[in-house]
Order: sequence, then structure tokens, then C-alpha cells
Amino acid sequence: MRLSDLEAPEGARHSKRRVGRGHGSGRMKTAGRGTKGHKARTGGNNPAFFEGGQLRFSRRLPFIKGFNNTFKRVYALVNVGQLAVFEPASQVTAETLVEKNLMKASAAKGFIKVLGDGDLDRALTVRAHKFSASARAKIEAAGGTVEEIAVQMPAKTKRAKKPANA
Repeated sequence: MRLSDLEAPEGARHSKRRVGRGHGSGRMKTAGRGTKGHKARTGGNNPAFFEGGQLRFSRRLPFIKGFNNTFKRVYALVNVGQLAVFEPASQVTAETLVEKNLMKASAAKGFIKVLGDGDLDRALTVRAHKFSASARAKIEAAGGTVEEIAVQMPAKTKRAKKPANA
């Protein structure tokens, strides 16, 4: 037995059916294409995106409402006026805000931003991820301090755009 002696077993290989080649081919009338329908016609092959006549996905996309940005940061908001419930010289953190019912526990697990609506008459140490300029000014004017919690930024990768002046 040599490599050149190897053959496919009898009946394993079939020649391709050549349809639409006239009466002499042995496939008369419908030429082996069945009767009527899209595939019976010339050029009757559907593209990969064809969905049986239903409006295809690529054309439906503009009508699909909404877009969820998975990288969006949602901040729980607290106004300076709401901080009046704290004792003077106390620390305001996410946990103390939940204790005083100024925000839900689920919101306190995320990012917190302090806004400048209202007045503050006591010195407080406020810890949050972000402060508006007016909130920062009002807390410091009352003798308090502002501690900004650092937000970890994702590491720059090779694919990140380089600055124009580099």
C-alpha cells in the first residue's frame, strides 16, 4: 500500500448538481430547482443579512431606543443646606449621610457630589468625590474643610490617544 494508492470509497464523492443547463442535462422543466419561489430564479441566493423579508437588523437599529453607557459615573447628590442636620465639627461621610437619611445605602456605595444649594452655619469636615465651586466656598466660609476622595482612573493603554503636542 502506497500513498498514491489511497482512494475515496465508492459513493463517497458526488459531482456537483449543475442546474439550469437545459433539457439535455436530464433536468427538464424546473431544472432541479423545484417550483417557483426565490431560489428557483436566476441569482436566487440570499445574502447573509437577509431575514426572510422581515426588516433586517441593520435597518432596525436606528429605531431601537436608548443606549447604556457602561462607563458613565452616576453621582448621588447632596446639597450644602442638607448638612445642617450634623453637629458642629463632625465628619460628613457616606456612612453618616445614610445614618441621617440624606441618601440610601445603595447610593452611598457609589460616587457622591456636594452641591451649593442652601446655607451652612457650622464647621464640618465633608468627604465626597466631587464638590461644586459654590459648595466648596460655602463649606470653607463656615470654617469647615473639604476632603475630596480620589477617583481611580483606568490605566492608559497603548490604544489610548496620545496628546497632540507629544
